[in-house]
Amino acid sequence: MSEAAKTAWITGASSGIGAALARAYAARGYRVILSGRNEAALADVAAQCGTPHLILPFDTSDFTAAQAAADKAWDWSGGIDALVNNAGISQRSLAVDTDFSVYQKMIDIDLLGPIALTQALLKRMVARKTGQIVMISSLAGKVGSPLRSAYCAAKHGLIGYADSLRIELSPHGIAVIGVTPGSIRTDVSRNAITADGGRRGVSDDAIDTGIDPDEFAQRMLTAIDAGQREVAIAEHGMEQWIAQERRTPEALFDKMIAAFNSGYAAKMGVGEQ
Repeated sequence: MSEAAKTAWITGASSGIGAALARAYAARGYRVILSGRNEAALADVAAQCGTPHLILPFDTSDFTAAQAAADKAWDWSGGIDALVNNAGISQRSLAVDTDFSVYQKMIDIDLLGPIALTQALLKRMVARKTGQIVMISSLAGKVGSPLRSAYCAAKHGLIGYADSLRIELSPHGIAVIGVTPGSIRTDVSRNAITADGGRRGVSDDAIDTGIDPDEFAQRMLTAIDAGQREVAIAEHGMEQWIAQERRTPEALFDKMIAAFNSGYAAKMGVGEQ
């Protein structure tokens, strides 16, 4: 099937990585389905894409809505060729200060939301015997990071689900790709939730000097084209963390602990250390 006849469905498509991926798929001729909660922002992204599109707003933590959205998306396009589970939120708070409701919210949005949407499409994709499922996790889905205990729990879970799914779908012609971005220049830090579930409202230097989202999107698609099943895209030394996690985990634990004990939380304006 030519790419011009294919459909990519991107969640969290109203800004940042999701919007960049929508533009990147559209540039390849894909029809795009754009999902998120901000319908006006999705319309702006759709206008940038310039290919046939469907704006399909819903909240990924509403699992009933995910099923209805899956039915509508499939019927619109006659099938989904690339499902890109990108929607999510981050966190900036010490675990000792964090209300349990934050963990529930993070798991619902960053873990169960992508699983619910994938499961809603899975039987149809298997019957069709073609397609890609892309899970946008995080470097924090491979390496534990301070101030992100709920986020790490959800993103580690997403990689585990992807790894298991990849094996089960291998006889059916469906590729499952786990993507672990480092710092990408988006509003992820501003939109991160704090200990009480409120919005943080400020960014981080690491994010502000991170990889441009459009560059990230191109690098991700190039890696998928090359057959990579796990795609790590990071800079400023973070790209070495996953390799070190696999090779010398004890040394990485010590490195992360030393970084935290040097006053990381205070630098981030979080809690008392």
